[in-house]
Amino acid sequence: MTAYQTVMVGTDGSESSLAAVDRAARLAAVCEAELVIACAYMPMRGHELAQAQDQLGAEAYQVVGSAPAEHTLRIATDRARAQGAMKVRSVAVEDEPVAALVRVARECSADLVVVGNRGLRSLAGRILGSVPADIARKAGLDVLIVHTT
Repeated sequence: MTAYQTVMVGTDGSESSLAAVDRAARLAAVCEAELVIACAYMPMRGHELAQAQDQLGAEAYQVVGSAPAEHTLRIATDRARAQGAMKVRSVAVEDEPVAALVRVARECSADLVVVGNRGLRSLAGRILGSVPADIARKAGLDVLIVHTT
């Protein structure tokens, strides 16, 4: 087996997803691989944004407006470089997380997708599906689900 050439990681700006970025960056550094950091977002404005932020409370980082994709990617890129990743690229994708991450993984010819385990063991995750579980089923390539919660 050869080393990974392109490692992709998804982030939504949460501490859990940034921990996944750290792990992916360390792995990319060891493999001398390119690290692609992807952030999926669905833009909201005005009343819709305020209502979503009010209802989400501590989860409001997921709403563009409270943590825009560009800001999230800048933080993630800085963290990845601090972990030793040399070749880092970031991409913001307007779509829901699973579809966006699977598409980016294919477009960048990723050998490995790294995601955190947040939502994997929750009741909502079991009923509705979770990003890590759905990525593992749909990516069609190696997926590393790291313990981040």
